[in-house]
Amino acid sequence: MKIIAESSSCKTEWVLIEGYHVLESTFTDGINPFFQTRKEISRCIRLQLPKKFFSKLEEIHFYGAGCTTNEKKGIVNASLVAQFRAPAIVNSDLLGAARAFFGKEAGIACILDVGSNSCLYDGEQIVKNVHSLGYILGDEGSGAVLGKMFLSDCLKDLAPVEISQEFYDKYRITSDDVLELVYNRSFPSTFLSSISFLLAGHLDNEYVYNLIYKNIRRFFVRNLMQYDYQNHPIGFNGSIATTYSSILRDVAKEFDVEIDEIIESSIKGLIKYHTMNIAHLNGL
Repeated sequence: MKIIAESSSCKTEWVLIEGYHVLESTFTDGINPFFQTRKEISRCIRLQLPKKFFSKLEEIHFYGAGCTTNEKKGIVNASLVAQFRAPAIVNSDLLGAARAFFGKEAGIACILDVGSNSCLYDGEQIVKNVHSLGYILGDEGSGAVLGKMFLSDCLKDLAPVEISQEFYDKYRITSDDVLELVYNRSFPSTFLSSISFLLAGHLDNEYVYNLIYKNIRRFFVRNLMQYDYQNHPIGFNGSIATTYSSILRDVAKEFDVEIDEIIESSIKGLIKYHTMNIAHLNGL
């Protein structure tokens, strides 16, 4: 048996497979070694996963946000090995998206989720990556940046009154609470991203449409345009990509970009990728 897991800062999807068959799937909190210690990651795994996942395992394939350097991968790897007593292979969520979209073929994988990222994939590895830089310096098109843009407008009385009021009523917080959550609490990007989904109910509002369009457009200008995008298939992954897929496609039209696929999660593609490898090893 093997585990395949895909993690953002918000949630982790775990799948237990045997051969070509999925035995069980579940979700836990997100795992990100930029924001969590090895101890915190281990606690999440130990307390939130069903017992069945701790059966005798061959290996774990983990794809996660923040798993971009050997140091960060090592933190997650150590937690996985300690909890499952099995070898673990840790890679970035970006490589996971690329493998899910393109398998052994080349393409450009884009993530629009809590954060954003992109890469050119040659069918085996990432060969070019425009640095995402996080929600302070980058992450254009992400939920965190969209939430930041909207909150800034709310606090400066630039957003439509009815939408601002809906935000304050729904979250039951004041402007002072917002500043506390953003500047002094853990996982501010997750908080900012959660707010961005309030806008999904107001896509017919000109302010909302333009705000989302502007955010996604910046992703195209500052990220996608730096690749050979006209000669490769392009896939978009993540909750922002799927929630605002109609606006994403509108932006793509402006740049004469054809999007091959928009998905929320890479897990189905990763199951296919790893079971394809089984078939290859068996000579099928």
